[in-house]
Amino acid sequence: MQDTSRLRQAGLRVTAARLAILQTVRDGDHLDVDAIHHGVCERVGQVSLQAVYDSLNALHRGGLLRRIEPAGSPTRYETRVGDNHHHLVCRRCGRVTDVDCAVGHAPCLDPVSDAGFLVDEADVIYWGVCPECRAGDRSLTAGEHHSTATAPESVSRDEEPGRTAP
Repeated sequence: MQDTSRLRQAGLRVTAARLAILQTVRDGDHLDVDAIHHGVCERVGQVSLQAVYDSLNALHRGGLLRRIEPAGSPTRYETRVGDNHHHLVCRRCGRVTDVDCAVGHAPCLDPVSDAGFLVDEADVIYWGVCPECRAGDRSLTAGEHHSTATAPESVSRDEEPGRTAP
């Protein structure tokens, strides 16, 4: 389905900026807002960072983009939506890689107690060191785990560089 049809089906106006955002995110690899903003400006000319944030939020609410929020890392976006896949995040360089669902059908993982919720999705982030970073550090081998390596501390979305409150 074309992006214009997808936007209309989601109840969103078709704008040059929204089309450029969808194309930029599709062509990228789990891009952050700054990279998306840069890509959109290359495609359609000057667009404010706030307009990109607003459009990303609308596209996310409309189910056209997935927002990924690894702790201590900028928010990332992707066009792979609706399949309940998960992510691998490198502790060193921040690279994000898709990994298919752990096992079975959505939500892939069942909580010990659902507290009455109807669970339809599980969001899992696997943390580690990517092959490129491991290659640069001979002390890391495939089976090693360092107890000192932890996920970065969480950063509030309101503290993202360049973000202004809506």
